Amino acid sequence: MVGIRIIPCLLYKGNGLVKTVKFKDPVYIGDVTNAIRIFNEKEPDELILLDIDASAKKQRPNVELVKRIASECFMPLCYGGGITTLQDIKEVISVGVEKVSINSAAVQNPLFIKQAAATYGSSTVVVTIDYKQNLWKKLIVTGVSGNFKSKYHPVEFAQLMEEMGAGEILVNSIDRDGTMSGYDIELLSKITDKVTIPVIAIGGAGKVEHFIEVINQAHVSAVAAGSMFVFQGKHKAVLINYPDRKLLENTATI
Repeated sequence: MVGIRIIPCLLYKGNGLVKTVKFKDPVYIGDVTNAIRIFNEKEPDELILLDIDASAKKQRPNVELVKRIASECFMPLCYGGGITTLQDIKEVISVGVEKVSINSAAVQNPLFIKQAAATYGSSTVVVTIDYKQNLWKKLIVTGVSGNFKSKYHPVEFAQLMEEMGAGEILVNSIDRDGTMSGYDIELLSKITDKVTIPVIAIGGAGKVEHFIEVINQAHVSAVAAGSMFVFQGKHKAVLINYPDRKLLENTATI
C-alpha cells in the first residue's frame, strides 16, 4: 500500500453532496464545505469533486462554487463537471484546482483531450471513463452521467485517451456504483495491461479489503471511492470517514 493514493470522490448536485447507486437515485449527504473541512482533518491523499448536474444540464462549471471549495480544501483537488472548452479549464485551475476530470467532452470529442493536454499539460488532465453493460452484455463507454452511449469499449478508449495525452484515467463502473460490492478487477486488469499512464479505480469499494484486491490483482495506481467514505454501518448512516494508514498497511500484510 506504500505510495498508493486513496481518494474520496464526492458528487455535487443542486445545492449539496449526494450519493448514487448505479448513477441513479441520488441521496443527499450534506453540505460540501462541511464535508471538505472534515476530510481536511483526516488528510486524504487527494479529493475528487464531480458536479453530476453540469453536463446533463449543459451547464458550464460553477467557478464561484469551485473557488469556494478550493479555498477550503487543504489537499490536491480534482474537479469535474461541465468542462467542454479550454477556457473552462483555465478558469477552474485559476481558482486553485490542480486537475480537471473530463468525461462527456472526451467521449464526444476525443481530440479535445489532445488540445487540453497540449495547452495545460498532461498532469492537469484526468479522463473519467464511465462504462456499463449494454443490453447485449457488452461493455460500452458513456457520457452525460451514463446517458450518452459511445461506440468505444473501455480498454480501447483508455488507449485512445493515453494517445491523446491524458495524464491519468479514472475508470468508473456504473454497474457497481454505490453497491459496495468490490471493483471490476477483470476490466481494470485489462486496462492497466494496455496503458502506461496511472489508472484510478472507482466504483464498488465497500471495505479496505477491496482496495487491497484491486491494487494487488489489477495493479492500479490509485483507488477512489464514494459510499465507503460517506456512509457507516449496514444502515448507511451518513458519516464522513477515511481509513487509517496503519489499518491499510496491516490489512495488506495479512
